[in-house]
Amino acid sequence: MANRKQAAAERVGRSFSADRRRGAYERIKQAIVVGEFKPGDSLVESALAEWCEVSRTPIREALTRLEQDGIVVRTDRGLVVRDDSPEDVLDLYETRIVLEASAARVASERRSFHDLLQMHELADRMKTMETGDLEAMAAANDSFHRAIWRASHNRSLVDLLDRLSLHLGRYPATTLSFPGRWGRANEQHTALVEAIESRNGDLAASLATEHFTESRDIRLKLWTRGTPS
Repeated sequence: MANRKQAAAERVGRSFSADRRRGAYERIKQAIVVGEFKPGDSLVESALAEWCEVSRTPIREALTRLEQDGIVVRTDRGLVVRDDSPEDVLDLYETRIVLEASAARVASERRSFHDLLQMHELADRMKTMETGDLEAMAAANDSFHRAIWRASHNRSLVDLLDRLSLHLGRYPATTLSFPGRWGRANEQHTALVEAIESRNGDLAASLATEHFTESRDIRLKLWTRGTPS
């Protein structure tokens, strides 16, 4: 009995430790995404440990993961939040365009009836949204595209897109605020769902490429105007 209790206590302890590590990672990552920690900011273990109310060990592990994600970089000042240049953003978009086209093509082959229901529901919901809430618009847009990723039923593809989205998520609603972009995006989403539903992989891939190429071009226009975020 004592051995079983000890084993149970050890399992609880390991689970609690894992939760703390995940919690530190998610909290720091979210702070970077929303701009609480800005590009170039130093990330000091002791300060982050106090902020997250954990020891330095889970902070160190969280920073290692964030460095692997590519949103934290090591400099002579230690670890800092990555500061993307226009060229970096262009590279991210070029990669995302290829992966989003692949996801749309594969989704055309593998989507289920439930996947289609989700995509239709999300696309229809976006058409009725108020355009004044950029944060809600960005969240809805993200949900729609993640539904297409899931419809591909390709875990590796989803993981790669999720990592790219983490980088671009630091500029959450910029392209959607561009004049005419919201309406245009909704039209493209509808066409994309219809292509996936009809299992037209070539068309779905072409539409996804067009959609994200336009998004990339708008992002770069906004950057040159001095409004990258």
